[in-house]
Amino acid sequence: MNKASLWISCLVLFLLAGCTNAGKQAAEEETTFTNPVIYADVPDVDVIRVGSDYYMISTTAHMSPGAPIMHSKDMVNWKIISYVFDELKESPYNDLEGGNIYSRGQWAASLRYHDGLFYVFFGTGNKSYIYTAKDPAGKWEQKLVIDEYLHDASMLFDDDGRIYLAYGARHIRIIEFNKDLSGINPNGLQVEVIPGEPQGLLEGTHFYKFNGKYYLTLIWWPEGGIRTQLCFRSDKVSGPYEMKTILSDDLGYANHGVAQGCFIDTEAGEWYAMLFQDHEAVGRVPVLMPCRWENGWPMLGDENGKVPPVMKVPVQGYDEKTELVVSDNFDEAPKLGLTWQWNHNPDNLLWTLTERPGYLRLKTGKVVKNLFEARNTLTQRTEGPKCSGVVSLDLTFMNDGDYAGLAAFCSEPGILSVVKEYGKKYLVMTDRNVEKARRELNQDIVFLKMECDFTTDYAQFSYSLDDTNWTPIGDKFHMIFSMAHFTGNKFAIFNYATKAAGGYVDVDFFRYEKQSN
Repeated sequence: MNKASLWISCLVLFLLAGCTNAGKQAAEEETTFTNPVIYADVPDVDVIRVGSDYYMISTTAHMSPGAPIMHSKDMVNWKIISYVFDELKESPYNDLEGGNIYSRGQWAASLRYHDGLFYVFFGTGNKSYIYTAKDPAGKWEQKLVIDEYLHDASMLFDDDGRIYLAYGARHIRIIEFNKDLSGINPNGLQVEVIPGEPQGLLEGTHFYKFNGKYYLTLIWWPEGGIRTQLCFRSDKVSGPYEMKTILSDDLGYANHGVAQGCFIDTEAGEWYAMLFQDHEAVGRVPVLMPCRWENGWPMLGDENGKVPPVMKVPVQGYDEKTELVVSDNFDEAPKLGLTWQWNHNPDNLLWTLTERPGYLRLKTGKVVKNLFEARNTLTQRTEGPKCSGVVSLDLTFMNDGDYAGLAAFCSEPGILSVVKEYGKKYLVMTDRNVEKARRELNQDIVFLKMECDFTTDYAQFSYSLDDTNWTPIGDKFHMIFSMAHFTGNKFAIFNYATKAAGGYVDVDFFRYEKQSN
């Protein structure tokens, strides 16, 4: 072999080795994920497996539609496929008439599959509900309404056909339904199985039966400690139950324990748990981890009891990515995409995708004082570590006293509004209702941007007259998480009247970008 041939052979081998290493690296990147598995507000999760499909439900509080059903093939990448209900009509407050249901609404649902039917149980602070569906991506039907709030409840279909519900805070009770789920069985089991011990917050029940034993897993928040996951087990549904700590870890996020959630298995017989973690302004984020069965106890985390920051995707071979926040050109009339939710129940007479094709038209219907009272505020989640949203507005038909724009929506919002006053339009940035900046606007088309950085919990608002050149407006806004709303910050598109109803704005698009974690 001459020197030239030798050199070419070596070069080919070098390139092949490089390609092989690159392929290995790509494969490794494709088969691992970073916790939190979803860096967005998806709290109070319950996950089940049906065949090779995984389904998850979460809390959406005062948003409508509510109780999202999400689907995955690998427990890592999720898409919303339906909502359990479009609206709840418990009182005029659900419609922002005479009051509101901030921090209430749909909470901590239980998702189950039994004999070909999917079941969801949830409470609202006022009542409790059971819905059913043959197809989780289809229409859900209301099966039962209970005129009592059963807190953080979990259903169990036992082997003998009996149906139980475990619920409560500190004092955990188990009750029994009629076998046709027509109501609570007055002659069935009714027992307190956890009588307020250990001391501290104790809630978020998930109820299971594995290998003949009954298991309750709950969050425990001891005074001076972190959120911790406990498990209780018994040979009998009525107890007595013995207790064990199965996870106490904060994933390196000091004093923010990972807790409250469920156990999941794969078709291959491997076990995992999906819990959540308080993550300040972005909300409460799901965290996926291994589950190891040791002496009949489901121990969570790795062999050292720690949640892995990075781990392999439980089920290999799927590349669909999570889509819980997306861009929208509003060209899928007459329905909105599944990632959108209204603040409280919408007034469906005051929004349309058909009057001007390719635009979302938001009309004002009544005079209100502020954003918290306004109907038809349309929201999507934010995502960490960083993300941004841009909205394009046509303001031609605003009335005097109208406010339209983009907000970091929570109990203490940052808002970039276009305000019409005495025939003129102004861009106004407010921080917790305090005006921080004002600019006169001399055109009817404007672009508003909100950039969120959840490594610092600050957001920056900007505006553009051409969607190319951007001008920051106002100070950086410090986003928070508060129990007053109990939800993470959301992108919110709004239009409301403070003087006279009848105006409207047209939304051309919402453009979303996310920095991967």
